[in-house]
Amino acid sequence: MTTHHQHYINGAFVADHNDKWIEVINPATEALLSRIPQGNKEDAQRAILAAEAAQPAWEALPAVERGLWLHKIATAIRAREPQLTATIVAEGGKTQGLAQTEVLFTADYLDYMAEWARRYEGEIINSDRANENIFLFKKAIGVTTGILPWNFPFFLIARKAAPALITGSTIVIKPSELTPNNAAIFAEILQQIELPAGVINFVYGYGPEVGQELAANPKVGLVSLTGSVGAGIATMQAAAKNVTKVSLELGGKAPAIVMDDADIDLAVRAIVNSRMINSGQVCNCAERVYVQQGIYDEFITALTAAFRQVKLGDPAQHNDIDMGPLINAAALARVEQKVADAVAAGATVVLGGKRSGDKGFFYEPTLITGVHQEMEIMQEEIFGPVLPVMAFNTLDEAIALANDCQYGLTSSLYTQNLNTTMKALRQLKFGETYVNRENFEAMQGFHAGWRKSGVGGADGKHGLEEYLQTHVAYLQFS
Repeated sequence: MTTHHQHYINGAFVADHNDKWIEVINPATEALLSRIPQGNKEDAQRAILAAEAAQPAWEALPAVERGLWLHKIATAIRAREPQLTATIVAEGGKTQGLAQTEVLFTADYLDYMAEWARRYEGEIINSDRANENIFLFKKAIGVTTGILPWNFPFFLIARKAAPALITGSTIVIKPSELTPNNAAIFAEILQQIELPAGVINFVYGYGPEVGQELAANPKVGLVSLTGSVGAGIATMQAAAKNVTKVSLELGGKAPAIVMDDADIDLAVRAIVNSRMINSGQVCNCAERVYVQQGIYDEFITALTAAFRQVKLGDPAQHNDIDMGPLINAAALARVEQKVADAVAAGATVVLGGKRSGDKGFFYEPTLITGVHQEMEIMQEEIFGPVLPVMAFNTLDEAIALANDCQYGLTSSLYTQNLNTTMKALRQLKFGETYVNRENFEAMQGFHAGWRKSGVGGADGKHGLEEYLQTHVAYLQFS
């Protein structure tokens, strides 16, 4: 029997009054997993009103008590790790190891943000006047909203909810319609631990209706979205009429620069790991590689051998694979088209380049050479297990090629020369650069993009600051 999920609003699971449903499909088998309600503007409004009603009492709690609730959620998540892991594997096509990492990292992230309860602080500022103190308070924003992607759906709940809750705000979350089942379990956990009603709410549905209301509603103080550039632009437009604060993590086209003094084995291993994680469906993973001419042939040989070793399969059936399927038929078609366009423009497929099997949305690990900078495959996000590689001569050339992009989320560099590293770090125009390691951020860092990769950021102290607003008080005394 197919599971029918319900919205979670004001501490209760509530039926959708439209009786319209969205089907959730296993991307490895194309089997029906569940149905979720196709929520609408009114559902989003109900959830926002619940969050608004709950917010004053939540903010009135000492921050350390709010932190205890985050610890409770984290503990409950760890207790249900096997179920959550299996759910993420089934609906998202992740490998079992990556899904388990996502679950446990989410719990750790909640614990980490909880510990900021005693650490975030205001300021006392020197006044130009005698007998006056200037106080800068850091205060909650109020009602916040989060619009989630499908590629890390469980972790992104915590990435948006944890900083909101610890600073005294409440939140309404729209899970992706492609991967909502993990959010239903998260809601069950909230009810199980008896988190105060209205503090976290979940509304299912499509972005153009539910997502738009979460961005456009005048009661919302901040809307945070992780998704495509198009979704980010639509969110900004919706938020603009109320001058609502936005925090956006959008697309990426991460360059990897491999210098001729690089440890080739390390570079190949890190780049393959960064490209194949979640079948290439990660906005910060390596999307294009620039290799210095002196080691180009050797590097391509090693990279081809590494690509041949990548194991592809149904992650629910095999625990020894490196990647599963793409998320849906549309994603598969997009990757097929991008590779076909590159070949038509003169590129060469060294390995892969086609769908794998006829059931599920699997695409072979694909290595492409013979590309040039103007090709779409070097400029637009692929979001699949496809890697184009291009040669360069000098570091200056490589940096210019890397920066020649509308995105600016992550980048990476492979070299053993400190001067090369420092020059690249000074000139690369990206929110993050990874040196001699795979692309994967730390929760205590700051994940933020330049240019069309986003506005604002997440994680660490600076991510927490996104969920605070200032109130300056001038206190004069006699």
